[in-house]
Amino acid sequence: MFESETLNQREIYKIVENITCGEYHNELDFLKNLVEEVVNFSDFHITGGRIWQFIPDDQSYIIKYQYGNVMKIPDNYTLYIKDQPILENLYEKRTSLNHENDPVLKSKGIFVYSVTGTGEIIKTESGKYYKFVLGFNADEILQSFYETLNIISSVATITMRSIGIGTEEHKKMQRDIIKASEIQRNLLPEHYVEFYDYKIYGVCIPDSAVGGDYFDYLHNNADEEERIGIVISDAASKGLPAAIQALFVSGAIRMAQAFSPKISTLFSRLNTLIYDTFPYERFVTLFYCELMPTSNRLVLYANAGHCSPIYYRVNKDEVYLLEPTGGLLGLVEQQKFNVENIVMRPGDILALFTDGINEAQDGDGNNYGEARIIELLKKYKDLSAKEITLLIIEDVQKFAAKGKYNDDRTLIIIKRDS
Repeated sequence: MFESETLNQREIYKIVENITCGEYHNELDFLKNLVEEVVNFSDFHITGGRIWQFIPDDQSYIIKYQYGNVMKIPDNYTLYIKDQPILENLYEKRTSLNHENDPVLKSKGIFVYSVTGTGEIIKTESGKYYKFVLGFNADEILQSFYETLNIISSVATITMRSIGIGTEEHKKMQRDIIKASEIQRNLLPEHYVEFYDYKIYGVCIPDSAVGGDYFDYLHNNADEEERIGIVISDAASKGLPAAIQALFVSGAIRMAQAFSPKISTLFSRLNTLIYDTFPYERFVTLFYCELMPTSNRLVLYANAGHCSPIYYRVNKDEVYLLEPTGGLLGLVEQQKFNVENIVMRPGDILALFTDGINEAQDGDGNNYGEARIIELLKKYKDLSAKEITLLIIEDVQKFAAKGKYNDDRTLIIIKRDS
């Protein structure tokens, strides 16, 4: 059975991202490797996969590859869009789960139509279609399976866009990255901010000229209840596309926050905006919290699939992880997000970070991990927010100095005065 609790969305994304690492001669070779790896990965509970390629002249999809423990479809078998209405609407939905109506596919044991579009969008007189469609079989179709297909599609499309980029295209991209870098540097707030007895310090270190990490401090005095919002996010893509998403998220949150919406409403609207705006890199992880000068220092928060922040309650020496309260932003068209809360007492510390911190790797491929962050929070609990932030960042940099892979690294420490 494919249980939704088996893997969370961030874990699925990381697994698929690792699968897509490597160099490929063309898109089809890449997709063949992807399908094989996905089917072979037991935690996905996928039994078989197929690759279909769009043929514009015939308004159809032809089978290009199939793999797994399933009965094989005849070579060069073709599905005409007029006979498969789901394919006609796939551009808008990206992923679809439905009952199969094609007699040949049903004869091969495919009773549920589970497909996801990937690759470039081809425009024709009759509509827009993905260049490739991936079909997968699973023993049981649950919401988690739908989310897995969406993630596979998004990560595959991101990878395919870099396959076969020519020299001139690469030079143009580098010029665009330099421009985006200047904008992104101006976007980040000052490292340090004070809000009543809260001391907050944040650092963002991009892996390259631009990155997908973003953080901000959002002051809001528009209503009677003064508060400060703190946001940290990580875009699914890398390089320029990630920077564009980070800029988009920044502008959208600042605009929405000016109207003082509820946190759950803010997340729902942002989710819809990302889903509608980015046909390729659709999802973003994001954590947002609001600090208010109430007598008990209540902190409201929502977590859209982001790394779980670490809350250290100093006087009791207890640690809590602020787990996701909803899915990745932009992955599914309509989502609900819950709002939770904690009470920060004098001396308490809240650490927000992106996966470039806890998933940083040393030369042997070991992750830095949350346990090291917790250890340092306890060790440096009497220091300032700035000192704690810089000491953890320094420790992560040393740990990952000989690692093969790097990522953007963002860390924010929120400390309430003792």
